[in-house]
Amino acid sequence: MIRVGISQGDINGIGLEVIIKTFSDPTILELCTPIIFSSNKTFSYHRKTLTVEDLNYNVIKDADQALAKKINIVNVYEEEVALELGRSTPAGGTYALKSLEAACDAIQAGKVDVLVTAPINKNNIQSEAFKFPGHTEYLQMRFGQNDSLMFMCSDNLRVGVVTGHVPLVNVSAGVTTDKIINKLRIMSASLQRDFGIRKPKIAVLGLNPHAGDNGTIGIEEQSVIVPAINRLKEEGMVVFGPYSADGFFGNNTYSKFDAVLGMYHDQGLIPFKALSFNEGVNYTAGLSIIRTSPDHGTAYEIAGHNKASENSFRKAVYMAIDIFRRRNSNDEATANPLKSNPQKKERG
Repeated sequence: MIRVGISQGDINGIGLEVIIKTFSDPTILELCTPIIFSSNKTFSYHRKTLTVEDLNYNVIKDADQALAKKINIVNVYEEEVALELGRSTPAGGTYALKSLEAACDAIQAGKVDVLVTAPINKNNIQSEAFKFPGHTEYLQMRFGQNDSLMFMCSDNLRVGVVTGHVPLVNVSAGVTTDKIINKLRIMSASLQRDFGIRKPKIAVLGLNPHAGDNGTIGIEEQSVIVPAINRLKEEGMVVFGPYSADGFFGNNTYSKFDAVLGMYHDQGLIPFKALSFNEGVNYTAGLSIIRTSPDHGTAYEIAGHNKASENSFRKAVYMAIDIFRRRNSNDEATANPLKSNPQKKERG
């Protein structure tokens, strides 16, 4: 049973609601062992708010005590916490971070296999211990990676971005040839190892309107993006572009590719969420661990009203499980090529 470590996110948002709704379906417990880093009191408050009466769960002190086919709650904190559903409060950030840190400790210690994070508020979580614009950057630091990729994935569309949680005024300076190359290498490697696509076909978007119109509306396409594409083509990567972002999504060109690399956050995430909202998953590619998250935020406006859809969170759990299995299978095949190819062994 794959052990899924789950951080609770902001205690006043919809994180625990979608977690509870996801694991209220007993069939998912046949696929994994959920280990939620929260507290019995916080979890119980949300369960009662949703009027879920028959949800059985196992309260434990450490992830290695988790029971299979049970919902497991690791008591990360014991104190009473005032919950104010639908509001951003300092406590929301404090206990989101406590949960996230505990979940990361557990996966580093090998007590959970994958990490699924519920949404945080990027403002109230800021502290001496968390000075990052979001989960992606924190996890990159926490697991010692020089770079990573925010990779939004659904059944029909995968979109990554060169610059993630960066103010728009700083985007142009952050789009460099080297950075595009790094992101494309992470994307290509993830498509192969994590998604099982042997020779992925990737599209690259331009930075400027109409991809610069041959320099009329900007020169970054010719001076920065095209050199990156050409270099990776020389290395054998199947990569095309730069494409004008509006027409690319508007005329369904994206369906011809395995993934798309945008230059900045909203260029990639607006079309992704328009086409896949509540069906997509935020995957952090390039990490040593597997981390997924739903494609939405804390949604304070509906917190506590039993209106949140668990679809995206459920898909995040399924994707983490699938990637874990695929990575193990691919890594085993790489380590034991004769075992993975009996015909090759016979010819020998």
